[in-house]
Amino acid sequence: MDSVDLAVLKRASDWLHDGHAVKLYTVIQTWGSAPRPVGSLLALRADGRIEGSVSGGCIEDDLLARQADADARPAGCELITYGITREESARFGLPCGGTLRLVSEPLKSSEWIDALLASCTQHQRVCRELQLSTGAVQLHPVTRDETFQFDGETLRAPFGPGWRILMIGAGQLSRYAADLAIGLGFEVLICDPREAYNQDWPVAGVRFVDGMPDDAVLAIQPDAHTAIVALTHDPRLDDMALLTALESDAFYVGALGSRGNSAKRKERLISLGISSAKVERLHGPIGLAIGSRTPAEIALSMMAEVVAIKNAILAGERENQADQQQRSCA
Repeated sequence: MDSVDLAVLKRASDWLHDGHAVKLYTVIQTWGSAPRPVGSLLALRADGRIEGSVSGGCIEDDLLARQADADARPAGCELITYGITREESARFGLPCGGTLRLVSEPLKSSEWIDALLASCTQHQRVCRELQLSTGAVQLHPVTRDETFQFDGETLRAPFGPGWRILMIGAGQLSRYAADLAIGLGFEVLICDPREAYNQDWPVAGVRFVDGMPDDAVLAIQPDAHTAIVALTHDPRLDDMALLTALESDAFYVGALGSRGNSAKRKERLISLGISSAKVERLHGPIGLAIGSRTPAEIALSMMAEVVAIKNAILAGERENQADQQQRSCA
């Protein structure tokens, strides 16, 4: 779940603690082009304050209008659909005939929100299960491959770090990259056996993994939702991590260095017994070519490439799910 949506829940909890009435809107289905993905959240306070978004703005305006007519609305959860007709799609700014369906949910208590946020703070992944008929919410732990689901009656939305990144090295570049990665919803892990580098770490929410780089890679058990980047510029540390990372299921493995150094690194890894096919998985030079020079720019370049590959994976998963749904309806 996007960290932006966790911020929506945090604000909703604050409003509830302050005594305000709050409704939570969740995007549950989209057809065609849609401005926000499934699972996106918007919190609407009774006096019209908004946190989050479900569109480019037009649907938010309509939700505000509905709020003004709250006495005529159902007291419980409600399904709302936008964009069925061409005129409505144009009115609400849904491109290419897009359609959007939301669940409107009056929040009765902040209890489940506070518990969910506490779990996410502890790097735990949980699923929120909402029964539309009763408005009852339950939380239960889930794995990283759990996806958003809605069957017409029950909404199941996973929260917490579905994607994670292990950075080898705790230098300046890692600090910029950690800030970006956390904002993008990644769980951030750091390994650096050099004591001088892992002191006074300024980025909150980062977890350090003890041991040498190869041990750290093994310890986290990389899966298809894990990125691993070697950023020390020291072959004695970076190569240790890469030897193990390239044998794992990590969806992204990268290493800092120039084109020349990257070519030498690949030769070194092959000489150490890694197959050339696996070495070709290595991204180096790391990141997208944006002419980056400073640590902040290199961090941006690196995270842009990681996110691009992550989103390509997600796009493939969505296409597979759509194909399966189409076959099941045939």
